Amino acid sequence: MFALEELHYDLPEELIAQEPLPVRHESRLLRLGLADGAVSHHVFSDLTELLEPGDLIVVNDTRVIPARIYARRESGGAIELLLIKPRSHAKAPGGMIWEAMGTPLRRLKPGERLQAVTENGAELFIRVVDLETDMDGFKRAVIDLGSRENLETILKAAGHAPLPPYIRKERKEDLERYQTVFAATPGAVAAPTAGLHFSPDLMQRLADRSIEIRTITLHVGPGTFKPITTSIEEHSIEPEIYSISPETATAINTAKESGRRVIAVGTTSLRTLETAGASGHVSPAENASTSLYVKPGHRFAIVDGLITNFHLSGSSLLVLVATFAGPEAVKKAYLEAVARRYRFFSYGDAMLII
Repeated sequence: MFALEELHYDLPEELIAQEPLPVRHESRLLRLGLADGAVSHHVFSDLTELLEPGDLIVVNDTRVIPARIYARRESGGAIELLLIKPRSHAKAPGGMIWEAMGTPLRRLKPGERLQAVTENGAELFIRVVDLETDMDGFKRAVIDLGSRENLETILKAAGHAPLPPYIRKERKEDLERYQTVFAATPGAVAAPTAGLHFSPDLMQRLADRSIEIRTITLHVGPGTFKPITTSIEEHSIEPEIYSISPETATAINTAKESGRRVIAVGTTSLRTLETAGASGHVSPAENASTSLYVKPGHRFAIVDGLITNFHLSGSSLLVLVATFAGPEAVKKAYLEAVARRYRFFSYGDAMLII
């Protein structure tokens, strides 16, 4: 067990990456050795040499939807909505009743009609069904986005990239760059950011080195940004929807049985594999749910290595990384990354822990 304070680090604001690099695979890569805690410094394209033929890497193919919507109330007041998840477990964006976070929600009333703000002035409306309070005391709106066609129209005409709050300026290209090159299944409201470093060229070079690439799907929710406000033990994570195809499950199980390494690209891939493979054998799943919170005491059944970005101090993601690699080794690596001026968070650089 370790305390959250042991993972605290000071980060100069200028090291928070505000935009991605022009070339995805040219980001920096810090390698942290699982066996000895040794740190070395690379570029992400060095992955072809840092991994071994026969390794299997697992990426998350969720696609970020333009889930941030600016709207106006009937009174004329402005409101910003962030779609969280559909009320049904249908593949997003298949549900029409959604939960949403909003600013401000204080005076919003059930039955109220909101008009989405669009560049072309199209009249697109959202109805407030209810207001609820979650387990942390935060209000959420339950909203009706109309028909499936209306939902798709709203997302296309009024949706913005759901960038995290530490990215200060939105750019039109964010809708494409806050997306992995293998994004295929719409439903996330945050990107699986470790995957942002992969380019088609790098993926081909990995395949040429006999490094296998498989996909899972986990629709990332806003809980990925939720700080730990109590203690490591008391914190919890909201359920998220994941799927694993029979082909991917078979490939992972075959790799484990033959002694080959399974490397998760991102904390979302790791949590999916550790959920579906808790027994040591990965089971296929379609639209299953996980609220796995990886914390001290977790026994890793599937994942042998992890590719991940640098995470916020006090976050469950940093606790996951420290549980995987050890708190002292992770703290040392983070302090060295700060000293060497790595770029942090969603658009920042990456770590390879292996």
